[in-house]
Amino acid sequence: MSNIHIYGDHVDTDIIIPAKYLNEHDPDRLKLHCMEPVDETFPERVKKNDFMIAGVNFGCGSSREHAPIAIKALGIKCVIAKSFARIFFRNAINIGLPVIESEEIVNDIHANDVIHVDFVKGRVENKTQNKTYDIPKFPEFMMAIIEKGGVIPFIKE
Repeated sequence: MSNIHIYGDHVDTDIIIPAKYLNEHDPDRLKLHCMEPVDETFPERVKKNDFMIAGVNFGCGSSREHAPIAIKALGIKCVIAKSFARIFFRNAINIGLPVIESEEIVNDIHANDVIHVDFVKGRVENKTQNKTYDIPKFPEFMMAIIEKGGVIPFIKE
């Protein structure tokens, strides 16, 4: 069962991965400091295929790729937010981290809910609340990038 980790509005890249770790490029070391300024236990609590939920403007601030890399390295399956900073959204796709923009899902979800995301069908199911949400399907090329684990593995293949 996946856990849901809920954060608020305007979570910037300095919160996701503090600037003092930007000399680090190893995802396994970056992930140890993900969300450190607001939630030091986050890396310990995350399990593979967990979800991050956030409010508006998630990933605002600098354009560092370190932020989505740290989130993905923890095993987060997907980030669902009311809105994303444009550069974070693109960086997330480029490194193979799926992101979904949906105010409705974020407003409805609770930390103990069980959700399932089907990117192919464009659907999020909240099994706890017995609700289904339609989401825009990723364009085929973006889905291929995500499935390959990022733009570099996608290009190499």
